Amino acid sequence: MEGRNLFFLMSIILLLIFTFLNLPSPLSHTTDQLFDCTTYSPWCSSKKPFFLRQPENSKNHYADFPNHPLDPLTIGEIQKVKKIVHSIAEFRIKGCVLHSVVLEEPEKEVVLNWRRGHRLPPRKAAVVARALGVVHVLSVDIETGRVTRRETGSYSGYPILTIEDMISATSAPFANSDFNRSIIQRGVDLADLACLPVAAGWYGKIEEKRRVIKVQSFTLKDTINFYMRPIEGLTVLLDLDTQQVIEIFDEGESIPIPKAANTDYRYSRIKKNKQKINLLKPISIEQPNGPSFTIENNHLVKWANWEFHLKPDPRAGVIISRVMFEDPDTGKMRNVMYKGFTSELFVPYMDPSDAWYFKTYMDAGEYGFGLQAMPLDPLNDCPRNAYYMDGVFVAADGTPYVRSNMICVFERYAGDIGWRHAECPITGLPIREVRPKVTLVVRMAASVANYDYIVDWEFQNDGLIRPKVGLSGILMVKGSPYVNMNEVNQNEYLYGTLLSENIVGVIHDHYVTFHLDMDIDGPSNNSFVKVNLQKEMTSSGESPRRSYLKAVRNVAKTEKDAQIKLKLYDPSEFHVINSNKKSRVGNPVGYKVVPGGTAASLLDHNDPPQKRAAFTNNQIWVTPYNESEQWAAGLFVYQSQGDDTLAVWSDRDRAIENKDIVLWYTLGFHHIPCQEDFPIMPTVSSSFEIKPVNFFESNPILNIPPNSPKDLPICKAAASA
Repeated sequence: MEGRNLFFLMSIILLLIFTFLNLPSPLSHTTDQLFDCTTYSPWCSSKKPFFLRQPENSKNHYADFPNHPLDPLTIGEIQKVKKIVHSIAEFRIKGCVLHSVVLEEPEKEVVLNWRRGHRLPPRKAAVVARALGVVHVLSVDIETGRVTRRETGSYSGYPILTIEDMISATSAPFANSDFNRSIIQRGVDLADLACLPVAAGWYGKIEEKRRVIKVQSFTLKDTINFYMRPIEGLTVLLDLDTQQVIEIFDEGESIPIPKAANTDYRYSRIKKNKQKINLLKPISIEQPNGPSFTIENNHLVKWANWEFHLKPDPRAGVIISRVMFEDPDTGKMRNVMYKGFTSELFVPYMDPSDAWYFKTYMDAGEYGFGLQAMPLDPLNDCPRNAYYMDGVFVAADGTPYVRSNMICVFERYAGDIGWRHAECPITGLPIREVRPKVTLVVRMAASVANYDYIVDWEFQNDGLIRPKVGLSGILMVKGSPYVNMNEVNQNEYLYGTLLSENIVGVIHDHYVTFHLDMDIDGPSNNSFVKVNLQKEMTSSGESPRRSYLKAVRNVAKTEKDAQIKLKLYDPSEFHVINSNKKSRVGNPVGYKVVPGGTAASLLDHNDPPQKRAAFTNNQIWVTPYNESEQWAAGLFVYQSQGDDTLAVWSDRDRAIENKDIVLWYTLGFHHIPCQEDFPIMPTVSSSFEIKPVNFFESNPILNIPPNSPKDLPICKAAASA
């Protein structure tokens, strides 16, 4: 399910043009200026050089400066970091690569104690650099210019692939005559070829002591949707650092390349080939007085009773921090969550054949979930009155670039109800009280090759938070000799569904693991409570009822007590409470996780990809807070062996009662493709909820007024329903 998107595809095509015409590559440019590209591709179509292009409607980030301890690095800070790192002798050599440059967040206690108007804590950058094959983790003090911490990687695996890694991998096979010969023998013109770099995973000696990647091929002839025209069975194993082809696997010569017919999904092309469908009239939710939210100093979001810090991140995509809610009774701001983000995505395909077994992606740790985020499309990705936030990221040589419109923030009203009650006629009470539900949404969309992920953080004014993941984009398919199921032998298994002539959509899973650092009324004295619903039988003569349900509360003492596999017929609620804070009637205040998207991994725990993704062995984990434990698959995921995962940390069985704790939740999807997924998939979504439980003294939205006609514009319909 991974790769690049249309922008990345254009990069591939342009790189081939430069290669074939023997033109100097734009990658040879060096500059300290900002890459102002709508998306970071080495070639932005513009009359200006790509590194000088100013995207349409983009903000000027040169003057940005930090206002909050958690604000991301500014352009000026990134440029300073680049200069500092390159002043170190071992990083001045050719081939030194910066895989990651992000803010090294201050210690949690420092952030919690900081107040607006106070001096910011020292600004530092966390840098992951690779030189001479060695990975270094650096802490760079931006103000003093000192490198205060230097470590080399102590675990298996490599850092996130750079965009440059992936682009160079798509051109390297063309230097191999055997590869070119295989393409030509399949009847494909080299000018129509699109190559896709695929993470190799970890399966043994072939991946030892070198960074490798697998490259697969498709044809662009007669369609932009090259994913639907795979050259099946042809896989190149490439050394990422030497750019040398290690091995070519070519086992699909007899499998035809699927035809291009009906694969294009662009509206401009669909109108030419199919009857125009226009079933809906335009719809827009208007806000005559403007939106109700504000964003201060670029990152501090305030809406209704909520306040939180929001920033883009190259690995997580979106990070929500310092989440607080103003208590409707006391007017005080109360802590709910210190930090929440997408920690990892695991996408295993269920085909063990040579061309497919390794397709078990880790989208955050291998590709960078935020690096694959694409500019959002106003009015289609986000509604009118949305606020857009850019990301400032770092290229492999340390140069900053802008990812425009990466995040949007907007209010949503879909006719839903916040609460209501009407009395029935027999009471004689003329009561009808209803309140509309309006929510605030923070959204990003990542195009990790063929798949598109839409991630929402939705906030309700009753204190609920709803993380939601939508799946769309294009299936990763395999070529097949069959055009109809009546040709398939009864004993033959296709590993998926025949979607169209010669195209099989392979079965796969998606697991999205969230890191939720819950701070219920502060970081200390938080505990995880499993509230189990148990069937109780009544004794003889006690009641006409024979059974009822009883809630049994169990406080988790250590991590293993909080390793949860969800069970339909053994239901529980999962609370995070502050044992030192009680409600007026004596209940501990807290929040609960309400599960959703509960598909679980069925892979064998000793299967190599499942070892690396052992964080999906449970749907819920709880660990003590540790600033080094943020990424569920480990710090270095590419070709990792599973020795630095959430499962490894949790098996230490540390104490978690009355501690500063982190809850991890995994949304899961099983996907058996169907014909409706061809040639592009309607969005499928799932979510879970983080909901207050005894956190407030009563319903926190009792004082929300109902809508009144005088408050809303009157829109005259063109025709009555």
